Amino acid sequence: MQRLTIGEVARRAAVHIETLRYYERQGLLAHPPRSRSNYRLYSEETVRWIQFIKRAQKLGFSLKEIQELLALQAAPQAQCVDVRERALVKIHEIEHKMRALQAMHTALTRLVAACAGQGYIADCPILESLDADEHASTEVLS
Repeated sequence: MQRLTIGEVARRAAVHIETLRYYERQGLLAHPPRSRSNYRLYSEETVRWIQFIKRAQKLGFSLKEIQELLALQAAPQAQCVDVRERALVKIHEIEHKMRALQAMHTALTRLVAACAGQGYIADCPILESLDADEHASTEVLS
């Protein structure tokens, strides 16, 4: 089995060397054996694991959640439903974030519409809204 240096793994997986070290510290990657000159020596499978981690991150999974997915993948008794449930939870989280982003978009759109972009900064309705007391600013933002 061919052993890869940290630089080679990073290049093949399209990540920085520090990313690999971070994943090791977080327990996402096992600490690799070392050469006589103390270089980390990774298996080719490590590249696949890193690519798995990066794809899962793109889908919104946190490193802790990815660690759970990797543990499930390594557990022969685990069921597909375990992964499906985690994916459904992630979908609900994403939908919640989308609603929150839409509310922010709506609030900012209202603030921008209220501002002609003219006059002195002291009369800026956007800044006035942000500086208003909590009750007043909540009305503008909702």
